[in-house]
Amino acid sequence: QVQLVESGGGLVQAGGSLRLSCAASGRTLSSYVMAWFRQAPGKEREFVAAISRSTVSTDYADSVKGRFTISRDNAKDTVSLQMNTLKPEDTAAYYCAAASAGSWPGPRGHKYDYWGQGTQVTVSP
Repeated sequence: QVQLVESGGGLVQAGGSLRLSCAASGRTLSSYVMAWFRQAPGKEREFVAAISRSTVSTDYADSVKGRFTISRDNAKDTVSLQMNTLKPEDTAAYYCAAASAGSWPGPRGHKYDYWGQGTQVTVSP
């Protein structure tokens, strides 16, 4: 069992930046593929980014490519999402997720076993 806790959300103006962090406890994160998802009010959850256990592979939603960067520090059991050039449409609750085994889960939310409680990101026009 692993517990995930997100932090770093907040209110920012369009064009600004935020850095989200996800801290793990219970088990080391090095065994998991890690990802960020988001969900805006009234919308379905959507994939944002994922990173492999070794950090060699990453995957991004088209909507955030070139603006967001996912990274991880296995020694510190943390995963981060650097978000630049934020847009109002990036407003959502952002969730950290961990996938424990199997093939590359990528954007498939049902492949992830553990989820954090989320952190709110609000981008004003």
